[in-house]
Amino acid sequence: MNLKAFKRKSITVSSENLVTTNFLEPDKQLPLAIQPAVDGLNLVSWASSNRDWIERQLIQYGGLLFRNFKINTHSEFANFMQAIAGELIEYSYRSTPRSQVDGKIYTSTEYPPDQSIPLHNEMAYSLNWPMKIAFFCVKAAEQGGETPIADSRKVFKRIDPIIKERFIQKKILYVRNYGQGIDLSWETVFQTNDKAKVEAYCQSAGIDFTWLDGNKLRTSQVCQAVATHPQTGDSIWFNQAHLFHISSLKAEVRQSLLAILNTDELPRNSYYGDGSEMESSVLEEIQKNYEQETVTFSWQEGDILLLDNMLAAHGRKPFTGARKVLVGMAEPYTGQ
Repeated sequence: MNLKAFKRKSITVSSENLVTTNFLEPDKQLPLAIQPAVDGLNLVSWASSNRDWIERQLIQYGGLLFRNFKINTHSEFANFMQAIAGELIEYSYRSTPRSQVDGKIYTSTEYPPDQSIPLHNEMAYSLNWPMKIAFFCVKAAEQGGETPIADSRKVFKRIDPIIKERFIQKKILYVRNYGQGIDLSWETVFQTNDKAKVEAYCQSAGIDFTWLDGNKLRTSQVCQAVATHPQTGDSIWFNQAHLFHISSLKAEVRQSLLAILNTDELPRNSYYGDGSEMESSVLEEIQKNYEQETVTFSWQEGDILLLDNMLAAHGRKPFTGARKVLVGMAEPYTGQ
């Protein structure tokens, strides 16, 4: 055999063929699960080479679940986020307690494990938000602790047209009071002890503020109820009225707060944009719309759930045992 005449055949493998895709439930197209088709596939390297493909899937489905890629550390998670979305952003103008793990990677909301967190889009209570948010499961809870998700486009379509139009016309007023020792302090929310920096942030973000006696602060801001996705043009139910409103609290907590505080002194509350009261029945109906579109799956350690923050809402189920889920956000966006 003439070895010189032998030519090695070049085999080209599409990088998209290095993964398999499927849905966790046949009748639900959220999230799209992406898994390695070959052993030892490096997620960060693969994602870096397939950024456009990942973006197309994310826009189509709203959420992607990367599973069985053997991601073990927060630095690998951060590298993955940077590979697909560039620089991560800080969790500014906070609404929930979180700890900074390293760089711009944070713990998920540190509410007590017996509490659930209703579905919402990250920072939809403001005029600026991340377009991408991802969750990395370091340790799954012994029981519960899922991160339910829902298609914001479908939630929008479910809402009664009369309610929808009322919110679109009036928008939403968010009022927050800091410094009472009940909710987050203004120092935590704005990540500074300097009042001048707080004022500068508020002025740049369109937030009204008033300093009160006893080192207390009150802020208010009118924001969107509905937003338009900049790439798809879809109308999105995009607000946190149901989370901020006092009706979201358990009855005993609500009664305890109202026993010691006036309505305008509550740590947080939401109103229609003209300052009028929102009907609890309307907010309950909105909650039901979210519930009807909820998709829940069990975490596996090493999972990364990547969401288009406008197209998909997320929450948290109660849990038992230790649970560690980290969060990274990217692509800051300013709404209209």
